[in-house]
Amino acid sequence: MTSASADSLSPRESVLLERQSIALNRFDDNTPDLYRRPIELPDKVADWIAGFGGRSLFLTGAIGVGKTHTAWKTCHRWLEAQYAPGMPWRGSPVIKTYRSTALFDALRPDAPDGEGGSLVKKLQTVDLLFVDDLAAARASAWTQERLFEIFDERYIRRRPVIITCDVLPSQLSEVTGPRVASRLAEMCGSSVVRLTGPDRRQVAA
Repeated sequence: MTSASADSLSPRESVLLERQSIALNRFDDNTPDLYRRPIELPDKVADWIAGFGGRSLFLTGAIGVGKTHTAWKTCHRWLEAQYAPGMPWRGSPVIKTYRSTALFDALRPDAPDGEGGSLVKKLQTVDLLFVDDLAAARASAWTQERLFEIFDERYIRRRPVIITCDVLPSQLSEVTGPRVASRLAEMCGSSVVRLTGPDRRQVAA
């Protein structure tokens, strides 16, 4: 949204500005404290947000280079951009974020919270799905089938995902299964961003 004064905004722009503020505050409230600190996004990530058209984003790089922090900030900026003038209004965008290990646990047939198929349907349809550290988890055959249901539907409907991972999409077959790895490779296409630098955790220590 622009920084124009409230008096210069149309009624529609005023409503969108208010809804944007509510949505961003809600998202920030659910963002871990560690990832609320401002950071500069790589140019390629900023370009993905500005030119968004259904393509997904894959952030890769060594452990500790800031992939997760970058992804949280990207989700925030993506959400902010959905309220920009000229964007088609389809209601408040829904973002779902999951660490891969927690997601795989939730997809198990014996998951204690009993989400099962309802979770699959939610993750098929949310406006943006962020899965963090995808290669950190080990999937069973059952989980790979559920992942295929989620990612195939998002692939068909051109619903974006943001993935962080320390390997490339083509190297994910053992975790996600070859069908999901293939779809991710196409969904992300040229929007594979490699982050570099030292392990920030070790530097901080």
